[in-house]
Amino acid sequence: MNFVQVEGLTKSYGERVLFENISFGLQLGQKTALVAKNGAGKSTLLRIMMDKDVADAGQVVFRNDCVVAYLDQNPDFNPEDTIREAVFAWKDPRIDAIREYELILEQAESPERNEQLEIITRRVDELKAWDTEAKVKEILGKLSIHDLNQKMGVLSGGQRKRVALAALLIREPDIMLLDEPTNHLDIDMIEWLEGWLSQKNHTLLMVTHDRYFLDKVCNDIIELDRNTIQRYKGNYAYYLEKKEAAREAFNSEVGKARNLYSKELEWMRRMPKARGTKAKARIEQFYDTKEKASQRIQDDKVELSVKMNRLGGKILELIKISKSYDDNLLINPFTYTFKKGEKIGIVGKNGCGKSTFLKIIMSQLESDTGKVVVGDTVIFGYYSQDGMNLADDKRVIEVIKDVADVIPLADGRNLTASQLLQLFLFPPQMQYTPVGKLSGGEKRRLYLLTVLMKNPNFLILDEPTNDLDIQTLNILQDFLENFGGCVLIVSHDRFFMDALADHLFVFEGQGVIRDYNGNYTDYRLERDEEEKQQKAQQTLEKETVKKHEKPKSKPSFKDVHAYEQLEKEIPQIEKKIEELSAKMNEGISDHEKLMEISEEVARLTKELELKSNQWLELAEKLDA
Repeated sequence: MNFVQVEGLTKSYGERVLFENISFGLQLGQKTALVAKNGAGKSTLLRIMMDKDVADAGQVVFRNDCVVAYLDQNPDFNPEDTIREAVFAWKDPRIDAIREYELILEQAESPERNEQLEIITRRVDELKAWDTEAKVKEILGKLSIHDLNQKMGVLSGGQRKRVALAALLIREPDIMLLDEPTNHLDIDMIEWLEGWLSQKNHTLLMVTHDRYFLDKVCNDIIELDRNTIQRYKGNYAYYLEKKEAAREAFNSEVGKARNLYSKELEWMRRMPKARGTKAKARIEQFYDTKEKASQRIQDDKVELSVKMNRLGGKILELIKISKSYDDNLLINPFTYTFKKGEKIGIVGKNGCGKSTFLKIIMSQLESDTGKVVVGDTVIFGYYSQDGMNLADDKRVIEVIKDVADVIPLADGRNLTASQLLQLFLFPPQMQYTPVGKLSGGEKRRLYLLTVLMKNPNFLILDEPTNDLDIQTLNILQDFLENFGGCVLIVSHDRFFMDALADHLFVFEGQGVIRDYNGNYTDYRLERDEEEKQQKAQQTLEKETVKKHEKPKSKPSFKDVHAYEQLEKEIPQIEKKIEELSAKMNEGISDHEKLMEISEEVARLTKELELKSNQWLELAEKLDA
């Protein structure tokens, strides 16, 4: 049974049709990826499904009893809310109890606080919410969300995206609509999220360009192409295989139609006088063939062939550079000399200094110690996370003409700005579109073009893969593989990194940068092996300690019986002491009677202490 049904959905902006009369359903536990070129309408489709945008026609129907949650590409929060308020923004008795428990824990020690803690602990017990608390702590910890009292207004875009993701995962809805969930996550976070989503039985519709993530999480792919959809029941590898087969079959059919069309056109031009039934049928077939032959063969691609200036012998040298902010050491003195043609990947957790490292190379930040020596022939092409400052009111072609009117290519050709844009999948009808109307991926593709058209010979790319469609990523990857200059890349896209970098700078924290000779998968396998060995060593040490410890005797039947007897006797003694103490407090005039009761209380108290100690010893023995 479908949890959600999309029926006859159509959406266009002016003359630009995004999709027309599309229909599909999502069943329980189905994990579906939505793939398409940038600007094809992926985010718009998700927003329509969540009633955040309006379709021109069609409807979206969710099953009545299911809970739906949406991760926007750019989540919007009240800037005055705390992270805690943003993460726990919906009503749920278990979540409310955990939120109150966490708040009380943060209060200063006091009798009132201890009393409140006792009350809320009982409530968490009754709601069986301790599993929820463990889940909340795991999610917040893995997404590096620690100070829950921070205001949302002071967070970066990436931090807000992680808070939105945490809120969605904690809620555990039946249906998740995720728009680029891996953006702003470091690789460790992405691999954790992969495991989380793979293990859960949620229904998932996700837009992502992370090919490893897509392949491991999704078992169903919907492609939005040429205003309609095509569905592939399988993972990303299966989709690629079937997509290529369909492309070849389509191109073959168009090729055959074109050959037939040229022959039939000659026949039509002879204007046969006979207009019998057969001739009329042939004329009708001619127009069908003409329509098929007029279809464009599927060969759209981004062509990158920019001219590269020659690199001299001296390229780039980092000499004992370091950087810290207060007590936060990002870069310990680090030295490296770059060689021709090197393609180096940079990996590490968010906030460990990767972007700072690139800014020091580009002289946008000063290092605390050391120096950066740049060769005379080096021309940097710097694609930065915060460098995409394209004016929304400028037209696409104006952005390119601001860099150059004519651009030389590697093959000796000179292209106009308009011709270059067409090679970069901006057809003439799009070139006069204001930048503000482009999708996020189209803006990034345009920004990447402005970087590459300056003919650099040393590319520094800080998260270039965010928001780019898979087609553009594949072509960019091909271009960088054949690029003769140096490349330094920060990316959370493991597929992209594996394909390009056979050498890594691993930011391990505390300012340590490890110079690793191998790609990301090599590094990850080695790290996993090291962690496995560490665990084995810890287990061995524990077993060694255990061997030298005095072995604990196994509980006998007699011990079990004694423990059960003490369980009954201790409450009886405690009750007897309470009763005698109450009598003493009533005020007994008979001095001898009072002494007798007092001695009995003392004896029982001593007996209680003895039996309590015996009970503790037996309890420990039984638990061992």
